Amino acid sequence: MKYMLLLYGNTSQPPNYTPEEARAAMQGWFDLVAEMKAAQVYLSNDGLSPVTNATTVRVRNGETVTTDGPFAETPEQLGGYFLLDCKNLDEAVGWAAKIPYAMFGSVEIRPVITYTQG
Repeated sequence: MKYMLLLYGNTSQPPNYTPEEARAAMQGWFDLVAEMKAAQVYLSNDGLSPVTNATTVRVRNGETVTTDGPFAETPEQLGGYFLLDCKNLDEAVGWAAKIPYAMFGSVEIRPVITYTQG
């Protein structure tokens, strides 16, 4: 089953890494992806630009309205995702616990629904 692991962090309190710690943290991410690939659960992942670069689109009364910024102001913001193909939710939880965001933010797990035209 496919699971989307959504990574949330508080952008006002980012980790304060030394250059060495930053390199080690980045290597940790690379190692995690390699581990996911070796376990054959990895499908894709990406990070997201900060919400200050977001554009929100709404259609009201047939008119498209755009607003700079996020849909909602919250301290925790979506920073990226992993798309995994896991046997079950327990396996997805195990992978989520290994994601560094879980140590200072949160990882939301949501089953992916595949829509098909009937």
